[in-house]
Amino acid sequence: MTTPAPRLADLEQQDEFIARHLGPCPAEQAAMLAAIGAGSLDELIAQTVPVAIRLPADLPLPAPRREHQALADLQVLARKNQLQKNLIGLGYYETLTPKVILRNVMENPGWYTAYTPYQAEIAQGRLEALLNFQQMVIDLTGLELANASLLDEATAAAEAMAMARRVSKSSSMRFFVDQACFPQTVDVLKTRAGYFGFELVYGSAAEAGAQECFGALLQYPGETGQVDDLSATIAALKASGAVVAVATDLMALVLLKSPGAMGADIALGSSQRFGIPMGFGGPHAAFFATREAHVRSMPGRIIGVSRDARGNRALRMTLQTREQHIRREKANSNICTSQVLLANMAGMYAVYHGPQGLKTIAGRIHRLAAILALGLEAAGVRQLNSRYFDTLHVALGSAAVAAAQEAGFNLRDLGDGTLGIAIGEKTTGADVAALLQVLTGKPADLAALDAQAAARDVLAGLLRQDAILTHPVFNTHHTEHEMLRYLKQLQNRDLAMDHAMISLGSCTMKLNATSEMIPVTWPEFGDLHPFAPVEQARGCLEMIGQLSGWLQTITGFDAVCMQPNSGAQGEYAGLVAIRRYHASRGEARRNICLIPRSAHGTNPATAQMAGMQVVVVECDENGNVDVADLKAKAEQHSANLGCLMLTYPSTHGVFEEAVREICAIVHAHGGQVYMDGANLNAQVGLTAPGYIGADVSHMNLHKTFAIPHGGGGPGMGPIGLKAHLAPFMADHVLQATGPAGRVNAGQGAVSAAPFGSASILPISWMYIAMLGGRGLKQATQTAILNANYVASRLQAHYPVLYVGSQGRVAHECILDIRPVKAATGITETDIAKRLMDYGFHAPTVSFPVAGTIMVEPTESESKAELDRFIEALISIRNEIRKIEAGEWPADNNPLKHAPHTQKDVVDAGWSRPYSREEACFPLPWVAENKFWPSVNRIDDVYGDRNLCCACPPPEAYR
Repeated sequence: MTTPAPRLADLEQQDEFIARHLGPCPAEQAAMLAAIGAGSLDELIAQTVPVAIRLPADLPLPAPRREHQALADLQVLARKNQLQKNLIGLGYYETLTPKVILRNVMENPGWYTAYTPYQAEIAQGRLEALLNFQQMVIDLTGLELANASLLDEATAAAEAMAMARRVSKSSSMRFFVDQACFPQTVDVLKTRAGYFGFELVYGSAAEAGAQECFGALLQYPGETGQVDDLSATIAALKASGAVVAVATDLMALVLLKSPGAMGADIALGSSQRFGIPMGFGGPHAAFFATREAHVRSMPGRIIGVSRDARGNRALRMTLQTREQHIRREKANSNICTSQVLLANMAGMYAVYHGPQGLKTIAGRIHRLAAILALGLEAAGVRQLNSRYFDTLHVALGSAAVAAAQEAGFNLRDLGDGTLGIAIGEKTTGADVAALLQVLTGKPADLAALDAQAAARDVLAGLLRQDAILTHPVFNTHHTEHEMLRYLKQLQNRDLAMDHAMISLGSCTMKLNATSEMIPVTWPEFGDLHPFAPVEQARGCLEMIGQLSGWLQTITGFDAVCMQPNSGAQGEYAGLVAIRRYHASRGEARRNICLIPRSAHGTNPATAQMAGMQVVVVECDENGNVDVADLKAKAEQHSANLGCLMLTYPSTHGVFEEAVREICAIVHAHGGQVYMDGANLNAQVGLTAPGYIGADVSHMNLHKTFAIPHGGGGPGMGPIGLKAHLAPFMADHVLQATGPAGRVNAGQGAVSAAPFGSASILPISWMYIAMLGGRGLKQATQTAILNANYVASRLQAHYPVLYVGSQGRVAHECILDIRPVKAATGITETDIAKRLMDYGFHAPTVSFPVAGTIMVEPTESESKAELDRFIEALISIRNEIRKIEAGEWPADNNPLKHAPHTQKDVVDAGWSRPYSREEACFPLPWVAENKFWPSVNRIDDVYGDRNLCCACPPPEAYR
């Protein structure tokens, strides 16, 4: 019998992106289903997801688009954006990304698919890059210690305000804000201060010393470009007990006296102009530096120098006991994702250009500003800032702004008959000449103006006298050959998704497809200023609108706020909306936040930031929320119950069957339900937060919707809201984010840019467009299949701690290591380090339950990769059995010495009871694609006791 020819529709379906995103093919899925005892995917889902919450119909989303079609459709939107020369400033400037960094970091999956460096032995490359970033910030700010980046300048300022209250000995609850601060920063400060109970006091920097306050934020250079020496102001503030933070500009600090030299306690700002595209607002790494005495009060992650088991230099995240997952509501901050990929790019920008190159760039920017100032002055235009680095404030109004825009330049209209002009790295002499022609109506003699500018020193007494970036790393890699090899050298020390699966529970490390990544570097998205006229961003706004609509459909909410630029920011934005809603009803007293022990780790810290009191709800022996305890605590706190923060499926990896009852209990007592979106990858197409009963939820686009983790960031955490909460979502002082041109209608911002890290939203747009409703559902089903396959295969070797009523896990499973630890002394950390010898990154360790590992394979891993991972864990269990049998000593075995390096292979003094081959090539296939950790096990205690968070001296590298 002749096989009938396939239909065109069948051929097109076979060519869809879905099959390239999902790991197991249909035959592999069938084999996996047989292995776990399920007859079909539908049968597995019926055994896993409670019937009461399953969606009654498929998602009404567009059909899947083939990769080239989706790219073409997105290009149509991109071309609706109008690119101008952006001289608006306000913390966002035109810059040039060195192509060697663009190609080999930003566009390189070896850098962008890595995870946060919790397993430091296989993250030495990006840790060194982050240490470079910290050293760059230390040098330029003149302070002793810097962290490995924050989310954006405005939220960094808010973190500085909170840190000032922790550090200050003043009893005041007032915080001084310089009137020269950027408007978006003040907007975010207002939101944060309200829930901390701080009073904001405004005035000029000169007035600050007379204020009684616990802290102050000064801007240097100021909003209008004015540069003043702040030394006397800072001294006066500190004399009264205030902690002083200075928001500043790294490019300006290449030339200007540093905040540290002026006496500041904290310096912060954005590293955007160090080679990072404006991207309609982000992502950009914020920098944050302080005095070493304040290290334990500083927010964010800090990279430190320690040593490995051989005594060699090794890097790690230091002082991790400050992390929000550990300290919960007592944490310094809820920051989880930072902006590691962007911090690495900014640090490499400094490495590539070096101190002299940066001085050339900064000097050229300042010279062009001086030429422009002289040309305007010659034409009789009054300049309002006498001392400036790059930004001029001139007495020309809206008509001049409109004329400049017609000529291709975006300037800033201050609305008071004046305008601002900010010169950037891309600005040319021809641009300045053209702008002078537009603004004065006269041609400019650039050569004459240049000669005058060279003779005029508007920064006299403000220039820094100390050397910057003297470390060899900033004085070595200035040719492209050298830079390329340095980047490759660091990349080779890191295990990322381009090498093997990363099975981190709660982190969803799935495929970040090339087609999804390509649009990020399109100039139509990258070169947009976040405060450009909205008509120039039509394509971006249309793309954001489409993505928001799709996310509403997927989550069952009535509105989406795209502003939060991380999951933790999404949590905060959701709780702020709830608090504003209660206040609007005269119930501001509702500040009790119920949080189950099974909730995501950042939830308690977020609740504390929103001014809420955390009450913990217990879980039963099966890992489910104890409904009786929830009822009791909801009744106890009924008059003041604000919300429940619920992670679903729970962080224990189970779809709790009582979830609708849980939501109903909270609603019955006047509370709202916040659903943490960390595990949304198990819901899409099967159920939805809004359908289950949640009022608000954040969506980790860097988990469920394919934005890569970037070695620890960027992230995006937009929130979905029910209609009654929608009026209370974050807006923005400079650009409306809501309907009908609403601008800051009493709802302040939570992030610096109106739409957060907008330039990475095309990734999630492409992901949804290429999968469509059908593909999204298949992705969720496959993620659940993969997790159950791993759990089933490993159950005989490592007990699976929690399962649902029918013995199934959701998208992740928790393997209990505690029996092994009790019998042998082998810990979950030992297993994590030993996995490196097999070429794998460890699952999540000791979270949410101490003594366990949490595995989330995601839908993108093939059966072959899952089998390799399973085989590795079974092999490790067999190694543990040798310890149990006394064949290997409990303190001298491959797990206790893991990971093994090439230095172990050539160790002439090898005397261990296992062979070098057992150490480094424990299974036959390991040698085929061996990943060598570059250091042995790192001594965490030594690193914390001997704190060093800057680049070691050159001799340490020998």
